[in-house]
Amino acid sequence: MEIVIQPTHADAAVVAARVIEDLLRRKPNAVLGLATGGTPVGLYKELIRLHREAGLDFSGVTSFNLDEYVGIPSDHPASYHRFMHENLFDHVNIPAANIHIPDGNTRDIPKFCADYEEKIRQAGGIDLQVLGIGHDGHIGFNESTSSLVSRTRIKTLTEETIAANQRFFKPGEAVPRHVITMGVGTIIEARTCVMLAFGAGKARAVAAMAEGPITAMCPASILQMHRQTMLVIDPPAAAQLTKTAYYNHVYSNKPDFQKLSAFPVV
Repeated sequence: MEIVIQPTHADAAVVAARVIEDLLRRKPNAVLGLATGGTPVGLYKELIRLHREAGLDFSGVTSFNLDEYVGIPSDHPASYHRFMHENLFDHVNIPAANIHIPDGNTRDIPKFCADYEEKIRQAGGIDLQVLGIGHDGHIGFNESTSSLVSRTRIKTLTEETIAANQRFFKPGEAVPRHVITMGVGTIIEARTCVMLAFGAGKARAVAAMAEGPITAMCPASILQMHRQTMLVIDPPAAAQLTKTAYYNHVYSNKPDFQKLSAFPVV
């Protein structure tokens, strides 16, 4: 795992965007795994800017989103379908047919989940997976104690996650208790993972996933065993790490080409 500490979350978003830009310029038909929530918004804004100002082409890209709530319409203000269109898809030239987001209103959830896994396989697997991290170390909606080899499935959210997501819903509106999410095993099959984490509220989870034991209590900790993971964070999110001086030394002494082109195309 490579840990990159940037002065601000905006700087971190630029670093992550440049990694994705480099991938798309070398592999225009790349498969991207995408995340939602407040954390990747800056990254998506930078990708939109690169599309508009630097000609970054998404016409060959295929995307798979991590998760979606069960039981709310796709046009609901808090749905991840709507989030992705408002924050990325409506502003770049990715074909609609290439966009895949879990269907929280499917009548047969187990079949849908199996089909979602098959579509990822048919696309050749995910080249780069964008990730955030929950306060308890969850990735996607794989809550603490999730199997580290799990596949796309329905999950029941913890009360902590429901409370954290209440801000995306109207006052008094119930947050769905169930979601469809890629599993931990699905996520770590991506060739590259780029995780973003910002703010002091994520510091404990960041330290646990990067420097703590590998455990289902912190599902993100499995990324310690991933072959190509970049963790891009700001100083508040890095506050509980014990080896920040080392991480800064490694990154500042990398060849310039590695800072922008982090990983090889497979």
